[in-house]
Amino acid sequence: MFVRTGALLGPAFVASIAYVDPGNVAANITAGAKYGYLLVWVLVLANGIAVMVQYQSAKLGVVTGRTLPQTLGDRLPGKSRLMYWAQAELVAGATDIAEVIGGAVALHLLFGLPLPVGGAIVGVIAMVLLVTANRRRQRQFETIIVGLLAVIVVGFLAGLVVSPPDAGGMLGGMVPRLDGTETVLLAASMLGATVMPHAIYLHSSLVIDRHGEPTSPQRTRRLLSATKVDVWVALVLAGAVNIALLVLAATSLYGHEGTDSIEGAHAAVRDALGPVVAGAFAVGLLASGIASTSVGSYAGGAIMAGMLRRQFPMIVRRAVTLIPALVILGAGIDPTTALIISQVVLSFGIPFAIIPLRRYTSDRALMGSFTDGPWLRWASLAAVVAVVVLNIALIGLTLTGAG
Repeated sequence: MFVRTGALLGPAFVASIAYVDPGNVAANITAGAKYGYLLVWVLVLANGIAVMVQYQSAKLGVVTGRTLPQTLGDRLPGKSRLMYWAQAELVAGATDIAEVIGGAVALHLLFGLPLPVGGAIVGVIAMVLLVTANRRRQRQFETIIVGLLAVIVVGFLAGLVVSPPDAGGMLGGMVPRLDGTETVLLAASMLGATVMPHAIYLHSSLVIDRHGEPTSPQRTRRLLSATKVDVWVALVLAGAVNIALLVLAATSLYGHEGTDSIEGAHAAVRDALGPVVAGAFAVGLLASGIASTSVGSYAGGAIMAGMLRRQFPMIVRRAVTLIPALVILGAGIDPTTALIISQVVLSFGIPFAIIPLRRYTSDRALMGSFTDGPWLRWASLAAVVAVVVLNIALIGLTLTGAG
């Protein structure tokens, strides 16, 4: 039974890359360096929401054989569908920009490459990876992404071997509390960067590309059982990496100046833990940028195919969406500032993904006997409220310049 289930795993590991992207790295390192273990509870909450939402997305695809973008496209009239597609593409584009910037920063840290050159290299590598991103080569794509995820895990966890966290501090960080306006902003950013809309659209597509359309209730039940395992393992691993980044910063960087940027955090890691750990961190960041930009382009393709019913080569998409990132890098805009702005853009898109997802997975006419149960409906409603409220806070505080 375990072997049969294991053979069905993979899609959630691809989706989980969204939860260990450069934006998450910047937010988690900043939170730990500035506030110690205070915001550990935010990551635990965010990861719990991510597990639930990603399972719902995968479940929609397994049961109906339709992706979330396709389901939205089927139910929205012409103008509304175009507007919905536009905001979803904006979100996917903002994600692409952030990932290229993160990868460029990593190449700058490792080899001293100019940021525009690093961005171009990351874009080209992503295009090569996207060649494998189709149904016939789905497992190859999953294998490559899982390999990059392994590099990310090792790169970001290496520091904990040298500097183990304080158990008491971690337990204290599990108590929900905030300390001023800036922590509200940071908590909202961490939650917004974790519950990423493009990954929600994507997962329903990944399971269909991997497993095909439903053929019988028995097979659907077996796929849903495997999907639960897939989501739990992949998302718990991604959550552990995020928590590890925060506690590493809380343990080794707390109180250091200049750690509000990725470059500053890298320098602080090098000073506190040595060049080997700093190198591993930079390699992990590079793997994060390469993997997440590939997955982001995959998500953009799924969004367009579902909502506009048009296919567009993902390699061409990657080339087009690479241009804004290179312009930003070439213009000399601070990379960390660009990452923060991209997270604000993402925050606008989250409700547009999670609200209809909850509605569809609770619809008996659509899901039949696989409709969400009462506990999942209530839990997802609470998650919707939490995400929307915190992201409104993020947007409001960002626009008013509070902090």
